[in-house]
Amino acid sequence: MRFLRDDEIQAFESISKNGQGPRLLGRFTTGRVEEFIHARTLSASDLRDPEISPLIASKMREFHNLRMPGAKKAQIWQRMRKWLNHAKSLCSQKDIKNFGLDNLEAEINMLRELLSKGHQEIGFCHNDLQYGNIMMDEETRSITLIDYEYSSYNPVAYDLANHFCEMAANYHSDTPHVLDYSKYPDVEERRRFIYTYLSSEGKKPSDAEVEQLVNVVEKYTLANHLFWGLWGLISSYVNTIDFDYKEYSRQRFQQYWLKKPILLT
Repeated sequence: MRFLRDDEIQAFESISKNGQGPRLLGRFTTGRVEEFIHARTLSASDLRDPEISPLIASKMREFHNLRMPGAKKAQIWQRMRKWLNHAKSLCSQKDIKNFGLDNLEAEINMLRELLSKGHQEIGFCHNDLQYGNIMMDEETRSITLIDYEYSSYNPVAYDLANHFCEMAANYHSDTPHVLDYSKYPDVEERRRFIYTYLSSEGKKPSDAEVEQLVNVVEKYTLANHLFWGLWGLISSYVNTIDFDYKEYSRQRFQQYWLKKPILLT
């Protein structure tokens, strides 16, 4: 399932003008010409590489600071409600029951109310920062983020949470839909990443600032599980790629219900 192509093209053009990602070299009726990047796409293990991970953290901070068209407010809640309605319109009654879709609107509303309290930084987020959307030049070690179909303004904590959740995935294994949460970064890894993220502009954050963002990010993993759980369900009805979308979705919802009582106490 993809967002509207026009939205993706507009995002690509704006990101390119801001000096991020591949340069846009030209457009024509059915497509566009992009700069070729002399870089390799990262692998699943690269995300936790102690030399590569800090480079990703700094690049995320740079990306979040982009000035992009559109209202600078969280888009995640509106999108999840839209996707929930779409999923319910596609799913069989059996799937609606098995995946607990009738309960999810209340969960989305609860998360929005809880996570929107207090100050939260809104930035332009990638929203799909899995290893396949990150490229690295082996010579210069420069990082490029690609594929902006889900990009929008959101709480930066949501994007960080998404990146951490993606460390449980390996889409190039024999079972690409299976998530291994033993590979989710431990608290020290998350602290290091967030410290680098916050300090990448030259100002060192306090321990309290790091700890606060670590805690908020962890709560936003719940929104992340719901978002991609809904994506998996919808994709199972509209995509023909050889990928067990429903099993992927089941794992994301399972993780939500497993983590909710721990993270929201």
